[in-house]
Amino acid sequence: MEFAIIPKQDSIPPFDPDAVAVKHIEYYPYGGTFEEGDITPDLIAKILKEVPKGIGVYLFLDPDGECDWMEVVSDGEWLSLGCSFEGNENYYSYNPDFADTIHRVEEMDFSDGEVYTSMDSGGQSPIPKIQAITDMQAGVRAVEYFIRTGKLYPGIDWAYSLF
Repeated sequence: MEFAIIPKQDSIPPFDPDAVAVKHIEYYPYGGTFEEGDITPDLIAKILKEVPKGIGVYLFLDPDGECDWMEVVSDGEWLSLGCSFEGNENYYSYNPDFADTIHRVEEMDFSDGEVYTSMDSGGQSPIPKIQAITDMQAGVRAVEYFIRTGKLYPGIDWAYSLF
């Protein structure tokens, strides 16, 4: 498996603050599904407000909700962003403060609180701290950037095919 860090950039390309690249939204474990016509400025504002408080949501670029997505998981302390694009391109928010835990993650001791957050991806897979950030402001910007552009936010570090 290829592994690469994509370091954050100082310069963020401008984007249309009214654009919407996301075509399908699913809250989990419950909370509803929204199709393209239901994705309003109010819904986007609600999602962005929930990110720093706690949220579990998938944001799809695909109107059928099957590919090209970002998973947003937050518990109010940690925020994990995972993106999957066609061609099996997978990206995860990357926390360099936990770079030295990568080998411990491979051991899969999910009870290790030094390595794992209390959050689960998809409601079932424990999220390692190396894939979670604590800068909620940057995280909210990353989520909005994806909603508006369908691209990874260059203002945070990303890992390519981490696990």
